[in-house]
Amino acid sequence: MQTQSIKLNKVAMIQVIEIEIPDIGDFKDIPIIEILVSPGDVVEKEAPLITLETDKATLEIPAPQAGVIKEITVKVGDKVSQGSPILTLETSNQQAEATATLPTTEIQSNSIDTAEDTPLIKPEIAPDLASIKNFPHGDIHAEVVVLGAGPGGYTAAFRAADLGKKVILIERYPSLGGVCLNVGCIPSKALLHVAKVITEAKDAEHQGIVFGKPKITLDKLRAWKESVIGKLTKGLKALAKKRKVEVIQGTGQFSTNHMIQVETPTGTKTVSFDYCIIAAGSSVARIPGFPYDDPRIIDSTGALKLEEIPKRMLIIGGGIIGLEMATVYDALGCKISVVELMEQLIPGADADLIQPLYKRIKKRYEAIYLKTKVTAIEAKKTGLKVTFSGENAPEPQTYDRILMAVGRRPNGHDIGAENIGIHVNERGYIQVDQQLRTNIPHIFGIGDIVGEPMLAHKATHEGKLAAEIIAGHKVVFDARTIPSVAYTDPEIAWMGLTENAAKQQGIDYEKVTFPWAASGRAIAMAREEGMTHLLLDKNTRHILGASIVGVNAGELISETVLALEMGADMEDISLTIHPHPTLSETILFAAEIAEGSITDLYIPKK
Repeated sequence: MQTQSIKLNKVAMIQVIEIEIPDIGDFKDIPIIEILVSPGDVVEKEAPLITLETDKATLEIPAPQAGVIKEITVKVGDKVSQGSPILTLETSNQQAEATATLPTTEIQSNSIDTAEDTPLIKPEIAPDLASIKNFPHGDIHAEVVVLGAGPGGYTAAFRAADLGKKVILIERYPSLGGVCLNVGCIPSKALLHVAKVITEAKDAEHQGIVFGKPKITLDKLRAWKESVIGKLTKGLKALAKKRKVEVIQGTGQFSTNHMIQVETPTGTKTVSFDYCIIAAGSSVARIPGFPYDDPRIIDSTGALKLEEIPKRMLIIGGGIIGLEMATVYDALGCKISVVELMEQLIPGADADLIQPLYKRIKKRYEAIYLKTKVTAIEAKKTGLKVTFSGENAPEPQTYDRILMAVGRRPNGHDIGAENIGIHVNERGYIQVDQQLRTNIPHIFGIGDIVGEPMLAHKATHEGKLAAEIIAGHKVVFDARTIPSVAYTDPEIAWMGLTENAAKQQGIDYEKVTFPWAASGRAIAMAREEGMTHLLLDKNTRHILGASIVGVNAGELISETVLALEMGADMEDISLTIHPHPTLSETILFAAEIAEGSITDLYIPKK
C-alpha cells in the first residue's frame, strides 16, 4: 500500500502540515480548474480541496484530515503531479501524529458539472478546531439531526439513515409530514378531487346526462379528508421506525452550533449532533392591521378544516393557494370573490397561460378584482365589511368568511439560528451554497427556509442531496428547473424559462403553441380550452421552457422537465412517438410546429 508524505511543523500544540497531491495513477502535469477552499476555512476529513481536470475526468483532491486552511500555495491554471504541494493545514498534534503516514486516498471522479459561478458561502463562523469532534453532548446525540419533518425533512432523515447514519428527526407536531401532508398539499388535493367530481357531474348536462343537486355531508367529507392524511402519516411513522430514525416531538431552538434545545410535551431535552439539516419550513404570511382575532378570517389551514360552507367568501390573494381554495369552495356552493393587487392572477406565470383559467372562473365566481387591494376589514355581527382601493375597486362589501392567501414566509427567525451565527436575511431565509451548507459548514439548510420556490418537490430533492453530501457523496444541487403547478380548474403548469423572463433577459427565443381545440382527446373530454406552449432557443432549437393550461396539466409537465434536463431539442421531441389519443400528444404537436412537420394543424409557410 502506498503512503502519502506529510511534513510536520510543530508550534506548541498546533501542527501545520503541508498537503501534497497523492498518488493519482499515471497522470502528470494536470491543470487545476477550481480551488474549493480559502485560508481560514474549517475543513473536515475527506472534504474536497481542489479540482483537477484530465482528458478523461475531473478529480477532486480531498483533505487527508480535519483542520483549518492556513495557506494555499497554488492557483487555478497551475499544473500539478503526485507530490506537488498545494496548501498547508493547521491541526492538533494528536491529529497530525495519527495521520503523518496514511494510506493513499482514493480520488473519485466528480459526476456533476459544477458551474464556474457557484455561489459558495465561506464559513465565517469557524468553530474551534477541537469542536470538530470534541464538543459537549446533550441528553441525546446523533450523527445527523434533522429539524423539521416536512417532505424535505423526512426525506433527508430517511436517506441519511439509509446511508448508515444515526438520525434524530425533530418535529413540532404529533405526526410527520409537515404542512404539506397535514394542512397543505395532500388535504387540498383530496378536496380538489371532490370539487372535480361535482363540477364534472354538472358539466355532463351538456352531454345529456343530468344528475340531481349534490347533497354534501360535511362531517363525512371531513372524515374522508382526514383518513387520507392518516394513511400517509401512519406510513411515514412506519418508515421512520423501520429505518431506526428516532422522532422527537417538540419545538427546537439552536443553543450552540452542535446542540438544539427541544421543548417537548414532557419537558426540555438537549439534542447534540455532528451534522444538522434545517428543514423548518415556512408559515402563513399576514397583512398587518386586520382583525385576525375574528374566527371568520381564516388562512389556508383554516380553509382546509372545512368547518362550514359560507354563503359568501372573499379570497385575498390571487395566487396558487388562494385559487385552489376558491376551486374547492366554489364547487361546494359558496359565492367566491377574489381580490389581487397585481394585474393578473398567478403573477409568476405568463399572461396568456392564465387566460383560459380566468375566462372559466370569471363566469363561475361572483367577482374577480385585479389591480385592487383591501384597505380595511371591519368585523360586524352581520359579517366582515371590506373596503377596497385601486383601479377596479368596488363599493364596500360584506362577506361571511375571508380567506387570507397572500403567500408564506420562511421560518428562519424562529429557530434561534442567529444565536449561533447562521446567516439569516431580513425576510427569514437561511443562505446556503450549492451543496446546501450554511456558513457553518456542518449545518445544512433545505426547503422553504432557504429560498424560492417554496415547493415540496424542491425540498425532497434538496433533502436527499444534503444527506448524501454528509455521507461523503460528491454531489451538488444543479437542477436545471423546478416545475410549478396550480391545481385549479383548468390546471396550470410551467417549467424552465417563462416568456416574460426570456424577454427580460434578452434571450433570442421562439415560442410555439398547440391549441387543445385541435386535440381529439381534449375535444372528447369537452375541455378543449387548453393550450400547450414550448419555448425554444432560436439557434440551437433546444427546449428552454414549457407551459401548459388544461385538464391534468400538472401530470403532463414532467415530460418537458425531462426534456430540458437531457438537453433535448425540438427534433428529439417531435420524433418521439406518443400514444393516441392523449393529452400528452399536445407536447409532440407543439414540437412538430417548431419543426414545421405538423399535420394536425395547417400552418401556412412563412
